[in-house]
Amino acid sequence: MSTPVSLEGLKKELPAKLRQVGWGLLVVGIAAIALGYVIDPRRMAFDNAIGYLFFTSVAVGSVFLIALEYIAGAVWSTPMRRVNEFLGSLVLLLPLIALPLFFHLHDLFHWTHEEALAADKVLVAKSPYLNVSFFLIRFAVMYLLWSLFYVLFTRNSTKQDTTKDPRLTTINVRLAAFFLPVFAISLTLTAVDWAMSLEPHWASTIFGVYYFAGTVLASISAATVVIIYFHENGYLPKLQRDSFYSLGALLFAFINFWAYIAFSQFLLIWYANLPDETIWFITRWKNGWEVVSILLIIVHFVVPYVALLTQDSKMDLKRLKLVAIWILIAHLLDLYWLVMPSYSEKVSLSWTDLAFPVFIVGLAIVVMAYKMKRNNVIAIGDPKLERGLSFRL
Repeated sequence: MSTPVSLEGLKKELPAKLRQVGWGLLVVGIAAIALGYVIDPRRMAFDNAIGYLFFTSVAVGSVFLIALEYIAGAVWSTPMRRVNEFLGSLVLLLPLIALPLFFHLHDLFHWTHEEALAADKVLVAKSPYLNVSFFLIRFAVMYLLWSLFYVLFTRNSTKQDTTKDPRLTTINVRLAAFFLPVFAISLTLTAVDWAMSLEPHWASTIFGVYYFAGTVLASISAATVVIIYFHENGYLPKLQRDSFYSLGALLFAFINFWAYIAFSQFLLIWYANLPDETIWFITRWKNGWEVVSILLIIVHFVVPYVALLTQDSKMDLKRLKLVAIWILIAHLLDLYWLVMPSYSEKVSLSWTDLAFPVFIVGLAIVVMAYKMKRNNVIAIGDPKLERGLSFRL
């Protein structure tokens, strides 16, 4: 039996207090970033790289989830899809996060140093790819592609709210088929450019998949937090427990997938025992980084795995929301573990590490409030919506 879709209250604003919190965090974050670049620009550049990778995970990962729903013909996620569309709009703001880095590439990347390039055969061999001009071109092309697909997906989705034209869903399915390989290649290049090339003598063919696993986990987690907040505050009141179970199951699946890829990368490098490859893990197993490595296993895998192991836990909204927030923090820790050993041989903590997380949370709230004022919270024109609202496992 289908559930009729009420058109009441589909355009709702976030509470004024939450909007104020968003603006407050945004201002504090901008001030902290500016102060960090004044006090210690090199350290801030590395924090910025972590912030960029995290922001990309949530933003581009959300566009991926939109495409995944269309290409899979999923029904259960249709009532929630507009949340991913709102979060996906962060893609358009990626240059805001990346812009300061373009003035500090020399602080981040060893391969930008001409004197290092002149004395290093490995860097010379990699210079056709690792050079500043091509680096900037890759960023621009990826940004334009991500933005183009996001705009096309959401334009058709919002247009469908008024036209109710099912052909727009078919168009988005076709767009999704083109987007998925673009997403796979561009996300891999992002991981290589902004993380792996920090240590240009090291390479891993599985590194892009590793970042993909973390990206999907982060984007699902961000959507889960927002969806549960919307449900608890009356924005998405008709969602069923079975839909939340599907969210929890998806989180649980990618928790295991991330652990599998992380272990596979370690095992393959350990087994091959090539000095150029093992040095990357050796660096992360001394001078205090071994503590972070062990903590990452516990925080990113063991805790969320146990928390979502049972069927009931995947439908417990409070637990699901806490686990989603936990995973977002774990993804930040993961990126810190990937990036910061290139900055310091010893574990280095600073107040600047919090600047970009604060900024990103504030920006996400502000963007969410902006999008909600102009769009329905539910895709009311999607032909799968009624089946999604009445979804049962």
